[in-house]
Amino acid sequence: MAVAWHVQPKQKEKLMGTLTDQELNQFTGDLVRYRHQLNRSVIYTPGVRHMAEKGAAYWLIDAIVSHFNSPAFNRAAARDYRIETMHFWTFEKGHGTTGQLVARADGPEEPFLVQNIDYTDFPLETINIWAAFDGEHWTLYLPSEH
Repeated sequence: MAVAWHVQPKQKEKLMGTLTDQELNQFTGDLVRYRHQLNRSVIYTPGVRHMAEKGAAYWLIDAIVSHFNSPAFNRAAARDYRIETMHFWTFEKGHGTTGQLVARADGPEEPFLVQNIDYTDFPLETINIWAAFDGEHWTLYLPSEH
């Protein structure tokens, strides 16, 4: 039986701490990887894991991974070969508790995927997560870990 419980914002901050950009920028290249539980072909770095744990944002990893090999993803990859090996995800908080997750083949280009998030309490205004394919695994990592 699952037990649902609610944590007040002040209690949540005590449990998780406050996630900052400066903290995430401390993560640089590392050989340690963590396997995604739902998609075994996806691994992620210590920086992404730290973001997910301290920011209560495993949902963000799941949201990104849910698009891999989706019809929209495959159509975009058919139009732009770069997407088959690397793409760049940005999550931005909107007004209030909304947000938007977008994926691009490269920095200034139009997104090839957009997902609106109806509710988020993610502590940062924006975060970038990069995805690279090595022929066997997709690796999610922070830009500082490149």
